[in-house]
Amino acid sequence: MDPEALEPVWKRTWKQLGLPVPPEEWPGLVVRYQEPWRAYHTLRHIEECMEWALAAEPETGDPPEIRLALFFHDVVYEPRASDNEERSADLARLVLARAGDDGSLAAANCPMILATKSHAPESGMTAYLLDIDLAILGSTPERFAEYERQIRSEYRHVPGPFFRLARRRVLSGFLGRSSIFSTPFFRERLEGRARENLRRAIGP
Repeated sequence: MDPEALEPVWKRTWKQLGLPVPPEEWPGLVVRYQEPWRAYHTLRHIEECMEWALAAEPETGDPPEIRLALFFHDVVYEPRASDNEERSADLARLVLARAGDDGSLAAANCPMILATKSHAPESGMTAYLLDIDLAILGSTPERFAEYERQIRSEYRHVPGPFFRLARRRVLSGFLGRSSIFSTPFFRERLEGRARENLRRAIGP
């Protein structure tokens, strides 16, 4: 994934937020998303998220807060850690403060980032953010299989039997919902295929 393809989206997001674009922050963001232990939570994931954010613009009205949260929601990602979302939100808050935020944008944005920890059903902008993050579940069978391999690579330190048990629990949790996606936009487009992918991954 070429970072230059995402940088214009980054700049447009800050301008729409009414804050100066913090040029010194973009290279650091790129470095984080290119960390060697990442396989799925990379710039490709952010690019795929931005494609869905663009597709959903007629429904969302294109609030820049969604895009900012997408840029930061996985900026801290260490598979052995349990506080990635909290640290990602902290970094977003710090960058916003450096750009001149009086705290109001952080108050709206950081809870959205924290919501990606549990992916519990939400409403408003957060619902769209979470559905965008979960859109991979409704991808083509080929992309979903690649996604599963990428997640396994990120958790290669976990022995196979333990990983399979934990992964089955996570995927079964999504499949057990009355609806995987919170918004009509994503339910109409991805719900059916997501359930097919999850059933195939979980197996008998």
